[in-house]
Amino acid sequence: MPYQHPEYLISTAELEARLKDPKLRIYDATVYLKPSDDGPYQAESGEQTFQAGHIPGAMFLDLVVAASDTTTGLGFSLPKPAQLESLLRSLGIDNESEVVIYSTDNMMWATRAWWLLHYCGHPNVRILNGGFSAWVKSDFNVSNQAIDYPNGSFTVDVKVDRFADKASVFNAIGDGAVCTVNALAPAIHSGESAISYGRPGHIAGSINVFYDDLLDDGYFRQSEELKEVLADNGLLKSSKVIAYCGGGIAATINAFACLLVGQEQVAVYDGSMSEWAGDESMPMETGS
Repeated sequence: MPYQHPEYLISTAELEARLKDPKLRIYDATVYLKPSDDGPYQAESGEQTFQAGHIPGAMFLDLVVAASDTTTGLGFSLPKPAQLESLLRSLGIDNESEVVIYSTDNMMWATRAWWLLHYCGHPNVRILNGGFSAWVKSDFNVSNQAIDYPNGSFTVDVKVDRFADKASVFNAIGDGAVCTVNALAPAIHSGESAISYGRPGHIAGSINVFYDDLLDDGYFRQSEELKEVLADNGLLKSSKVIAYCGGGIAATINAFACLLVGQEQVAVYDGSMSEWAGDESMPMETGS
């Protein structure tokens, strides 16, 4: 059974066949997470790896700085629409562009970039299923040649309901119509992991669906498998889903999976645990 929105994904074979399409715009959004003394992770741009080899015709999309509000102290915070519009135009994106996003190492960087463009109202954005590793496994050409698309004219038309803030997450506690879901690993959710965001555990009342359970070797699971995982955890019958993680990145895998199979009422809590755990007044729980 097909996805409700198969147009949100593209295969390596389809992308390779369309590389010469003048409307096509391809972006690598890779970030690497390194251990840090100041918190769970330190973000490192994947641009150097991109320069060493990428899909022909691709540009690099910098999530760490260019696509973030760097003034919040949280990392990867949602920037103002004007910043996103300026960035996307500088990357050569028009309203008519056919945008494909991929990442190396982890799907969550591609889904974060996709979520930003979706929030901005771009009508045609797709994720390369399987990412750069699938491209390499397909034995398609890899390039180290830089490309620079001419400036685009994309006009942002934000879908404000695609992101949730701390207040709306707090108000959802105890609301049976809203499913707040943590995308982090079960041990982090329960508070048993050595990794935490200041306080161990999870947002009070939230459930846990580990983002990796929605993937299979770097690909999104088939529609029926996704539906089973999401339905078993109550996400498909809820009036609204709010997905969160450590910093609004991995949560976009859960949110994207919801959209793929037809759960349209879904938002990402942008501040996620980085913001929530840092506010002692926000209730948290431990245990599974």
